[in-house]
Amino acid sequence: MRTLELLAPAKDLECGLAAIDHGADAVYIGAEKFGARAAAGNSLDDIRRLTDYAHQFGAKVYVTVNTIVYERELAASQQLVTDLARIGADALLVQDMATLAMRKVALDEVGHAPQLHASTQCDTRTAEKARWLRDLGFTRVVLARELSVEEIQTIHREVPDVELEVFVHGALCVSYSGVCYASQYCFQRSANRGECAQFCRMKFDLLDADGKVIEHDRHLLSLKDLCQIDHLEELADAGASSFKIEGRLKDAGYVKNVVAAYSRRLNELVMRRPDDYQRASYGVVTYHFDPSLRKTFNRGFTTYFLKGRQPDIASFDTPKALGEYVGKVKELRRDSFNVAGTAAFANGDGLCYLTRERELEGFRVNRAVGNRLYPYKMPQGLRPGMALYRNNDVSFEKLLAGQTAERKISISMTFALTHDGFSLRICVPFLEEEAVSRVTFDHQEAKKPQGDNIIRQLSKLGATPYVCAEVVISDQADRYFIPSSLLADLRREGVEALSLLIRKAMAQPRDIAQSATAAPAMAHAWQPEYARRPYLFNLSNSQARAFYEAHGLSDVRPAFEVAGGGDAAPLLMQCRHCLRYALGHCVRRGGSRPTWHEPLTLRLGDGRRFPLEFDCKACQMNVYGEK
Repeated sequence: MRTLELLAPAKDLECGLAAIDHGADAVYIGAEKFGARAAAGNSLDDIRRLTDYAHQFGAKVYVTVNTIVYERELAASQQLVTDLARIGADALLVQDMATLAMRKVALDEVGHAPQLHASTQCDTRTAEKARWLRDLGFTRVVLARELSVEEIQTIHREVPDVELEVFVHGALCVSYSGVCYASQYCFQRSANRGECAQFCRMKFDLLDADGKVIEHDRHLLSLKDLCQIDHLEELADAGASSFKIEGRLKDAGYVKNVVAAYSRRLNELVMRRPDDYQRASYGVVTYHFDPSLRKTFNRGFTTYFLKGRQPDIASFDTPKALGEYVGKVKELRRDSFNVAGTAAFANGDGLCYLTRERELEGFRVNRAVGNRLYPYKMPQGLRPGMALYRNNDVSFEKLLAGQTAERKISISMTFALTHDGFSLRICVPFLEEEAVSRVTFDHQEAKKPQGDNIIRQLSKLGATPYVCAEVVISDQADRYFIPSSLLADLRREGVEALSLLIRKAMAQPRDIAQSATAAPAMAHAWQPEYARRPYLFNLSNSQARAFYEAHGLSDVRPAFEVAGGGDAAPLLMQCRHCLRYALGHCVRRGGSRPTWHEPLTLRLGDGRRFPLEFDCKACQMNVYGEK
């Protein structure tokens, strides 16, 4: 039987707690530094509080330490890794190979250390890369978002003893993660440092070799959002064990809605195939709302390359959230309009539409009378027949702002006699050991049976993460009088003992795999570009250099952020997204032969140009800086 994990993002403690409450098996969160979302840092105390809360349900907390680390930051990074070991973080998501040495230091100092997960920034596309990371001591690799079911299946088949984590929902990066330098090149904001300026969401012109404008002022690198909720079973059968939701900059409402939707779907899979799969954490969630993925931030949805190359993965018109389709504009008046559709509207709803110039325009509803809407200000570009979208559902957001879920672990209790008092045993299905509490009290025959009061007092679990499924009274213990206060003591001590047992079950392994034996440099090139452009290894400090040299890679150059690309035309992006294909001109895949003359170039509004290369053998588009 394989264990499946739903992994949720946490911008902060509030989001992390919400994720656990709504069914997440694990949460990933950034610390104050060295996370790939620089704007989503959290204190050690908040991470500790989240970890303590998650562990009650057998859920885990992973901390993102997945930036490259500069030489001057090595000491601070080491201290962070050691501190995270001390507070009980379950794993570190890392990119910089210096972290392996840091984990060993933490292991020696603290006595235990978090596991290592290879971040998506490690650019894992092949079984060879996954095997290498496993041999280094990584227990899990986060696969590139671009992989198909078949590619995931191949990696699992060849490296079955490493956990595979796959993204299933949220924003997509157009470049393979970890090998995107466009933000650094253009704005001195490194994606490998958590400071991405979202170059891929900008407007471009597409020019041919003659300077002819093929596309004007469009978001040619902007992708729709990923949504694999209908394909979780395929991913699980392919070997994926962790299903990751993107969104460490999203609010608690987003986390609640998306986690609830995916957790329900995973539960359906587990219930349908109990001999094959089980959830990674414990507890039953009661929801007080119906999740709807289209009601929270989205750019439209795509399955990306799950089933191979597909059309319509991009969002050329806008990089902003469209939300859910609610109907078409029917009839306009001076201060209002009708909507043809079945959606219900509320005062304050945020709506949007694409103008004839393909620009996204938004407005607020001041008053809704059925399907007649009165905006605060009548949109100038609105026309009959235009599609209308809702990107802020006031009623739904108000619902999400309240308590929307409750998570409890079902327990069974046995109340019995001891030679000098009473005992309480508490058991849960996922633990072999029982929690036991005892109280000393003389056995005094009661004037009336105590059974109802015993059950009532022991079942008062209040704010604990437990709910009582049954209380069994053995040894005819209800014949004897026991004060309610002692029953409360028994219950409290028993619950504390149970929580301790669960925490013990959550204890991390204390060993670390041995480093891989040194191998020839070319064995670790993984992709041809790595050999031609060694800055792709993202080496930014002496510890990482020592690591690579120990593993046969002595010619690795400093990271792009440290020394630049070193090329007259540096490689800035590697994309499986292809503009030839997207525009209908990939002749290998049935497209029409283009009339333009190549090479093609992207041009920003400020005039900067970015030559394109179509590597048809690899089915890949490369984006370069200017020569």
